[in-house]
Amino acid sequence: MPCNRIVILAGGKGTRLRPFTATFPKPLVPVGDKPILEVLLRQLSAQGFNDVTLTLGHLAEFFRAFIGQHKTLAEKINFSFVEEEAPTGTAGSLASVPNLDSTFMVMNGDLLTDLNFRDLCDAHQASGAALTIAAHSKKTKIDLGILEADDNGVLTNYIEKPEHTHTVSMGVYVYEPRVLNYIEKDQYLDFPDLVLKLLDAGEKVRIHKSDAFWLDIGRPDDYALAQDIFEQDPMRFSCGA
Repeated sequence: MPCNRIVILAGGKGTRLRPFTATFPKPLVPVGDKPILEVLLRQLSAQGFNDVTLTLGHLAEFFRAFIGQHKTLAEKINFSFVEEEAPTGTAGSLASVPNLDSTFMVMNGDLLTDLNFRDLCDAHQASGAALTIAAHSKKTKIDLGILEADDNGVLTNYIEKPEHTHTVSMGVYVYEPRVLNYIEKDQYLDFPDLVLKLLDAGEKVRIHKSDAFWLDIGRPDDYALAQDIFEQDPMRFSCGA
């Protein structure tokens, strides 16, 4: 199956989610009665993906224990692990993953979403892009009164708590293997810097806009919201798979 290879980035320390992640890796914090990583893995399995590599660093032993205790997941998915001694970034870690020789998908391990990963892969392969970024429209509100004035300090407008809509990355990407030529092994490289490298080189990078539900649980407020939404409708996230 095209695009069957999945790399899940699970090596971060999750500092924004402390104290929950002080002694526990962020992808294993629970939503409802399941770690968020398990929710993601069950979604992937339900959509037909069965080859997953976890890139590990912080508290790597927790992930190995988690997979070892979930025999039903291990029966459906072929797991492998890449453990880094020192962090190399959200793109740099891919240089340590073996056999990425066909189209593959990369995602953060702390996402709550009902994105159709198969549609994302199909759209990428039809586009001819080197890299596709799953994109989401997110509204942000500034809880302050915004003052607009001319050069003399004369007020021209007053906007109370404005709301803006931005197109943001969902933390899910589809790569062509040639992108790895822009990543040096054992060199630190974060994903935004990789994207800029590709653009400078004239490579085609596209976004795949989706109205799917998406939430990054990186902050305590978002984690609390994820708990509420998940408990209201767990089957929305294919957890019965």
